[in-house]
Amino acid sequence: MIMDGKIVWITGASSGLGKALANACASRGATVVLTARRIEELEKVRLSLSHSERHLSVAADITDEAQVRRAHELVVATKGRIDWLINNAGLSQRALIADTTMQTERAIMEIDYFSQVFLTKTVLPTFLKQKSGRIIFVSSVAGLLGTQYRASYSAAKAAIHLWANSLRAEVANEGVNVSVIFPGFVKTNVSFNALNGEGKPQAKQDEAIENGLEPEAFAEIVVKALLHGEEFIVVGGAKEKLGVWVSRLSPKTLYKMIRKVKVK
Repeated sequence: MIMDGKIVWITGASSGLGKALANACASRGATVVLTARRIEELEKVRLSLSHSERHLSVAADITDEAQVRRAHELVVATKGRIDWLINNAGLSQRALIADTTMQTERAIMEIDYFSQVFLTKTVLPTFLKQKSGRIIFVSSVAGLLGTQYRASYSAAKAAIHLWANSLRAEVANEGVNVSVIFPGFVKTNVSFNALNGEGKPQAKQDEAIENGLEPEAFAEIVVKALLHGEEFIVVGGAKEKLGVWVSRLSPKTLYKMIRKVKVK
């Protein structure tokens, strides 16, 4: 499980899952490139990592295509290659469909789908030239199931999952691998940042998230799975895993379960 020499680029790396994944990779010997909007927060994460001097902070808004291009150019110029791209940056939702404005619908899709598509398309030529590497997307169990209060989020996470499936098939003979991670409830600040129907942060924690898996435990499971070459990685508690299992065997049963569950 050694990652010596690997260059791992992680978006949404200033906190939560991204920060935990960065630590898990760095502790195994990888060189980590950290990206988020705030350079100060990225530097705090970088300095907390093992062998902090070899890692790189690259501030960029992933919804800004010009910034994404510049970030990619900087990473390649500085590190020479990219072995893993972890598309982790994202935004959740806590609102009923009837209360969600179209502006909010588009904002969530922009961050959780379009920005990840653009970053991946920007980096893809580097992977194809190398004829090696792994492109990783952080989707969600919500993207497999769909639940109340998360319609736009579920749709975006489902969309990136299926886009990744197509990408995997297209690059299968080019030495490039594609993996998708489906987190269940993990204890991060995702609930605080989740948008309500008007597009404003919810600014409070969900009970389910508060009682979720610790991000460090999540990251360990994910990195070990990726090192084993797994492509479909579900990480969560018994309820989330049961939901995924039922979704495959009996969608009708799943729909009945979701109607009864309390998810807000």
